[in-house]
Order: sequence, then structure tokens, then C-alpha cells
Amino acid sequence: MDHPKPYIWQHASWPRFRWEHTRLLDPLGRCRFQQGALLARMGELGFEARLQARAEVLVEETLKTSAIEGERLDPNAVRSSVARRLGLPTAGLPTGRDPHVDGVVDILMDATLNHEHALSPERLFGWHAALFPTGYSGLHKIRVAAWRDDRHGPMRVVSGPMGREQVHYEAPPARQLPGEMQQFVDWWGQSRQALDGLLRAAMAHLWFVAVHPFEDGNGRIARTLTEMALAQDEKLPTRYYSLSSQIMAERDAYYRVLEKTHTGDGDITEWIAWFLECMSKAISRSVGLLGNVTQKARFWKSYARSGLSERQGKVVNRLIEAGPGGFEGGLTNRKYAGIAHISRATAQRDIADLVQKRVLRPNPGGGRSTSYDLCWDQLEDPVV
Repeated sequence: MDHPKPYIWQHASWPRFRWEHTRLLDPLGRCRFQQGALLARMGELGFEARLQARAEVLVEETLKTSAIEGERLDPNAVRSSVARRLGLPTAGLPTGRDPHVDGVVDILMDATLNHEHALSPERLFGWHAALFPTGYSGLHKIRVAAWRDDRHGPMRVVSGPMGREQVHYEAPPARQLPGEMQQFVDWWGQSRQALDGLLRAAMAHLWFVAVHPFEDGNGRIARTLTEMALAQDEKLPTRYYSLSSQIMAERDAYYRVLEKTHTGDGDITEWIAWFLECMSKAISRSVGLLGNVTQKARFWKSYARSGLSERQGKVVNRLIEAGPGGFEGGLTNRKYAGIAHISRATAQRDIADLVQKRVLRPNPGGGRSTSYDLCWDQLEDPVV
């Protein structure tokens, strides 16, 4: 059950972290390049497209930050919660509210939309209360909106069967938490001008998890703080990539590098390098995550003066959402009529008009069952 001591917080240097600057120059530069390219690309989109992109990322972040902790949220409930908060259409989405879903969405939105607001213990307590609206974590009643009290013993991260548990980490005792968290909050306010924003985001994440101030929910709040730090760095309330989505894809590595750093001597180089690589991959993944949004925006920018009807636009959007080759069997006259709720004769006239305007092209084969697809070569998306 024992773990070799000391833990990171038991060193005399705590919490004065150190790292090898030269090892981080390349990954930091790569992240900065990708970050700038993505923001420039999104800046070319109109307001509606950026709002839709924000919604897609917020849905993904909500689902994945919870999934990292083993909590599976209903995707439709998340989409409904995000749509309500952003003023987007909710047709076809659940009308009921899930307080657990709303809580995760609320804290992520507060962290990014209000990223310039001061961080305080009270604000962290508010986030914690939003995560656990019933006062329970699963079947267990927990302390909500208050630092943990260690009434059940030290806060430990363990694995293995009862009686043969392996201790991976032990957090500072509860009696130290008021001082530990005040030190963290003070650093948060003072570090913006003194530290690179991405290094600061990585450090905040590691530091908060190391202190583990709450009885539950520490990982989700650490990732929320990371979102807030990134929003402050970019000076934008909108995220266009989901860091939690990439962390979820590498969850085992995430926990390994955290454990190794938390049982180290204060050198956090390996953690920051891993964090920057994770962020780089998250930005690259945003191309796929936001593919439909950017392709729709690019299409409507290209064909803004083509005079497409509302029903033609509806069908085109369905094709974009399906992606190249994703509309099984291609778009036929019958399918068009079904989507647009019109006669086949009207559908044929619409299709002919779209072909003439070089929006659609016939698929190879032809014959009596001619099918069509978008002219995808005009909607190619550059890779970030």
C-alpha cells in the first residue's frame, strides 16, 4: 500500500516548478503556429459559422471531459443544453433538462466566456456545486462547494483489488488546503504577464490536480481551468479545438505522465512536453471536428449569388454533413424529393439547376438511376 516518498508537494521547492526551456522550444513553436493558423482560418468565417463551430467544440468538450472520468453523458442532452445557451435551434433535441449536463456546460462556458473575471475560491466552489447539483457523486454523498476534509482518510489515487491496492499518488492533507489554494489563486492572477500562456495552462492543470482540493471532480475542474487559461492566452471566449477530446484518446498516457510528475521532484518538463503535443494533436483534430461547419461556410460564400432556393440549400447542407462519399448511393431524384418534401418532377428541375450552376455533378455510371454528389473539389479544406 505504501508509495516511496516524497511526493511533489513534499519537496522544499514546492510549488516552484522548473523545466528545460530548450526541450520545449520546438513543441511550443509548433503549437503557436497551429494556433495562429486555426484562429486565422476561423476568423474568415461569418458570425453564424463561428457560432456553430463554438457549439460543436463545446459539445465535444463537455462529452469528453466527462468521459475521461468514466461518466457517459447523453450526446443529445448535451447538444440541447449547448443550443439553449447559445441561442441555436433546438428542434429535434430533448426538451427536458439534465442538471448534470447543464452543470458541465455551465462551468465550461463561464470559464471561457468570462475568462477575464477573477479566479477565487468562491468561483471554484460555484463550479464544483454545478458539477454535483444533487450533492452526490454516483451513490455517494460528498462535500460540495467546499474543500475536502479527509474524514475518510488521506486523498489517494489507488488501483487494484481491496487489500492489495497500489497507491499512485497521495494529495496534500486537508488542513493545508486553504493555504495551498490561496497560493494557487494568487499565482493565477500574477502569472499572466510573467509566463507564456501555453506553459501557464499546462502548469495550472498539473498544479490543481496535484493539490486535489475537492472530494470529487478535480480532473474536470482542472481541465476547465485549462480552458480558461487558453481563452486568456488567445483573448477569445471561443474554443475552436477540444483538448479533452485528445486527452480522452490518450487517457492512459495522460494518467501515466501525471503520476510520474506528481511523484517527481518538481521538474515538469515531461508533463509540459506531453501537454503541448496533446494540444498540437487537438488542433489538428479540429479540422475533422469542424469540417462540416467550415465546408458549409465555404460553400455559401462561394455560391452566395447563385440564387439557390431554401430547399436546395437544405439538400446541399445534408450532403456536406454526410461528407465525400458519405451519402450512400449518392443523391438521387427520389432522395432529393424525400428530403425537400416535393414532387419528383420538381426535384428533377432543382437538380438540373444545381448541375448547371456547378454545385452538383453526376456520379459515374449514369443510366436510369443517375445519382449526384457535390463538386467537392471546390470545397477542399486546408489542413492546419
